Amino acid sequence: MNFEKVVFAFFIILAMSLNFGFFIGEIAEPAHHHPYELFAALVVSLICTIMKFGDRTQFGSTVLASSLVVDGLLIAAAISWALATTGGQTMSPMTMASITSLAGGALIANIISVILLIIETSQVRK
Repeated sequence: MNFEKVVFAFFIILAMSLNFGFFIGEIAEPAHHHPYELFAALVVSLICTIMKFGDRTQFGSTVLASSLVVDGLLIAAAISWALATTGGQTMSPMTMASITSLAGGALIANIISVILLIIETSQVRK
């Protein structure tokens, strides 16, 4: 068993799980989406992206591209959340729906990363 591959798969699946945990719930209800969960999903996603820079294959390029999409969407969601709540403002349902939609797009890209990981793992010969 390759310990590096285990850690890599762990972080990819953790990123997807945290993103799903943030995404699930009523789309426009701020009480259903915690900012720390969005922050955790973003941090783990950035760790995954850094880990993917070592792979020089075409397959690795595709996985890296999906990870960069996740990072971009989660960063946009975090910036939107920060801008919406600066100065003690309350979160509007429309803004929360936008943030949750960005996280949903990131979730789709995370799912693609996990599918690609499964495909790569199934192609490895013993």
